[in-house]
Amino acid sequence: MKKRFLAAIFAITALCLCACGDNNVSDTTEHTAEIAVTEDTQEEVTDDVEADDAEEAPSPEKVKFDEASVATFEITSDDLHDGVWDTTITKTTNGSNVSPQLSWEAVEGAESYVIYMVDNTASGWLHWISNNVTETELPQGWADESEYVGPYPPSGTHEYEIYVIALKQPVSSVNGDFDKGNIFFDDHKFDCDMDDDGESGNILAFGTMTGTYTAGE
Repeated sequence: MKKRFLAAIFAITALCLCACGDNNVSDTTEHTAEIAVTEDTQEEVTDDVEADDAEEAPSPEKVKFDEASVATFEITSDDLHDGVWDTTITKTTNGSNVSPQLSWEAVEGAESYVIYMVDNTASGWLHWISNNVTETELPQGWADESEYVGPYPPSGTHEYEIYVIALKQPVSSVNGDFDKGNIFFDDHKFDCDMDDDGESGNILAFGTMTGTYTAGE
């Protein structure tokens, strides 16, 4: 009798342990599933936010400069001789790091001019950027150091091109990173083609002149 009683106790205990074990497994499985769903939901929300941010982020306006449809004018400089820039305009041991003398005929209807000097050999490295220029006779050293840094090629011969762009209306800012590479110059994309009302066709005419400078000269 006593043996039957103990057997019954063991059987009941075993059933209770199995039941408890099943509940724990079930609870653990459900909890794991909840965590997975929560992480997936967070990833989806993050992806949506990043996608929205990417769509809303403004891109800089760059308008292709159509040379064929714009009038041209001549620029001259006392610091360019036989296609070579004088050493004095360079930022070198023998140079004075001063902007070159420039002159051109006033363009009818132009309210202001933009000046660029670009190293065509070094990914459009921008050596000169001046906005809202109203003079047409610029003496040597006219631009200050915040707008001009002379050529300083590390080696070899580099080609430096000056652009003078005549605008119908002044613009508050122009495109370009000073003393850095500006690859957009390869396509002549200048946002000065946009006037302050956002309308294109602001460029009346432009002039260019090109000279070289060789490191060590």
